[in-house]
Amino acid sequence: MTPTPTATLVARDWAEIQERMLVPLYEAVYDRLEVGPGDRLLGLDCGAGLPLLLAAGRGASATGVEADPARRELARERLLEVLAATPSPPTASRPYDALLAFSPTPAALASALPAVRRGGAVVLADWGPAERCTVPSVLGGGPAPRDLDALVERAGLRPDGSGRVFCPFGYADVDSAVRGLVSTGLYDAAADPALAEKELAEALHPFERSDGAVWLPNIFRYVIARVA
Repeated sequence: MTPTPTATLVARDWAEIQERMLVPLYEAVYDRLEVGPGDRLLGLDCGAGLPLLLAAGRGASATGVEADPARRELARERLLEVLAATPSPPTASRPYDALLAFSPTPAALASALPAVRRGGAVVLADWGPAERCTVPSVLGGGPAPRDLDALVERAGLRPDGSGRVFCPFGYADVDSAVRGLVSTGLYDAAADPALAEKELAEALHPFERSDGAVWLPNIFRYVIARVA
């Protein structure tokens, strides 16, 4: 499937503007898991591949799964191994040591778990408390955060810790902020995309600094579980 020009532009906005906003979350998780040489990671919804690159920088072998063809194409331009769907049954020579499944659906999580070794780590993450997150609480960016602990329980996983990470979204100006936030897909349900972007730009003005930059504080929560 060839991405449309619009989809390609949105994917590039994700890769060039938005993707880096979650680096503190990725790094905190990798530190917690002590990711390093010899580890094999599988990342669901890996976007343009930045979390895979960070894992590779620590010496790990990382494979991604990304349904969006435009983002998948960008990840492959970075010479990353990114699949359109989770391999089932796993095609790897050995199971993965960790699964990074930020904001997964129960179905996506269930389809990926067979690829993870017994005792392997499963990391889930989503927005933190509403009062600590600018994007969903003030800018109307998507639904309420999922109950990650309940998701762990339903999946039959063993809880193994959790944490919170400060992930501020910082942009050079309002235009960059709008492009970055739109690229997340949080506003895809808008009936009139142009109107939604205009309203979003207006909502961002209170967060402008004197130099025109936009600063949106957010807290993300992650949980770590183990495959039984």
